[in-house]
Amino acid sequence: MQEDELTVLISKTAALMEQFERRCDEIDQRLLTSSEELQKLTQQLPAVVKQSAIESMQAVPGQVSSQVQLGISRPVAEYQQRLDKAGNDIGHASHSLAQQIKQIENLQRLLIWKVIGITAACFLLLLGGGVWLSMHYTKVIEENQISADLMKTYNNADLVMCEKGQLCANVDIKGKHYGDHRQYVPVLSR
Repeated sequence: MQEDELTVLISKTAALMEQFERRCDEIDQRLLTSSEELQKLTQQLPAVVKQSAIESMQAVPGQVSSQVQLGISRPVAEYQQRLDKAGNDIGHASHSLAQQIKQIENLQRLLIWKVIGITAACFLLLLGGGVWLSMHYTKVIEENQISADLMKTYNNADLVMCEKGQLCANVDIKGKHYGDHRQYVPVLSR
């Protein structure tokens, strides 16, 4: 019965570990995808800025250079502000992502230690149970050994059932007598 319970416990533990590993793999995949997207965005950012500047320059081809500078300086400043804000947002997101990764790693370590602890406890319980069973059955075997020796002696003696469940023996009348009153004589072998 205990072995069945241990087998069920071990299978549940294995299923829990498999589910945990699957979730860790999913989280790793999400983190990798987010990191790749973040790298793509940072690589595209200079090209977007350049493209935006080119488009801004093309939008005002007929104005005087001072008007161009005046007209561009405000959008560039606004764009710079947006760019700074986007950089800050990306920094905060990457910091938050790093904290989440650290929390996941701590959780994974804790789960691994719990699994190791449970496995060690199960092993110690099995070992203790095995030692107890072997000691118990060693004692039972020793007790039965005495009974077996006695049964061999009874089987070798010439004994039969007499009337009304009485035990009769073929005794050696000429043999040596035993007991306090010398009332016992050896039983002949079959």
